[in-house]
Amino acid sequence: MNTPRPAPTSTVTGCGSSACQCASPASPAGEAAAPAFVTAAINGIALHEPGEHLDIGELRERAYGELLRQQAVRDGLLPRHTGLIAPEPDEAMRLVLEAMVDQAVTTPEPTEDECQRYYEANKPQFMVGQALHVRHILFAVTPGVNVHALTIHAEKALLELTGQQASPERFARLAAELSNCPSSQLGGDLGWIGPDDCAPELANELFHQKHAQWGMGVHPRLIHTRFGFHIIEVLNRRAGKLPAYAEVRQRIAALLAMQSRARALHQYISLLAGEALVEGVDLEAADSPLVQ
Repeated sequence: MNTPRPAPTSTVTGCGSSACQCASPASPAGEAAAPAFVTAAINGIALHEPGEHLDIGELRERAYGELLRQQAVRDGLLPRHTGLIAPEPDEAMRLVLEAMVDQAVTTPEPTEDECQRYYEANKPQFMVGQALHVRHILFAVTPGVNVHALTIHAEKALLELTGQQASPERFARLAAELSNCPSSQLGGDLGWIGPDDCAPELANELFHQKHAQWGMGVHPRLIHTRFGFHIIEVLNRRAGKLPAYAEVRQRIAALLAMQSRARALHQYISLLAGEALVEGVDLEAADSPLVQ
């Protein structure tokens, strides 16, 4: 009597080449086939050439553009496209699409009350002439770094510098030892900086938040920016001046109008996505009426 052979235990699914038959449907039972390349498409119109790989940002950008182009065709603003791959928009097409969007997406002018409320709620954002003399210790987040371990390392340094036994000279010594910024050679001293002189995350924490006027000395918590974790010490400050509402009213109105248009445009695109067959790319879709 023949003894049955044991089932294969290998997890190898093929070499990965599209020209190779080792991962084809004819592979032995129990072996998983290699995942097929997915073509992203809007209503059957491909967004890229076969085998072309795009990052998610570019893929979504093409999807949004194709949704608009197909809507323009339905509206009789552009001729039908006979190909199977979405055409690359030229200047004439862009002008047509922009005009279509401008007509479909209308945004009301912000009211006086809305502008006034924004001013009252965001006064630190409008301060002019403010500056801080700061020094910092940067724990840089670089590829491959253990972020958890780095955070613990930074927290230990912060705890030491905010302790009652910390000497005024200790900050400069730790900056020279630990900081990944060239300012480490100066004890971490960055000199006088304003909101436009530092990373947006740092400017938001030190200048634009209501608690930004917390005072002098070492900031009580780590500040996380695109560069890593910062321990910040404020050595001196220059108080800024808050312009009167009338001086910044037009700036506020333009900002609120831009935010309103962005929301309406997002809703418009979401509605188009909700009415389309979207394949191979994740888009937010909506089935509710356009809300301004």
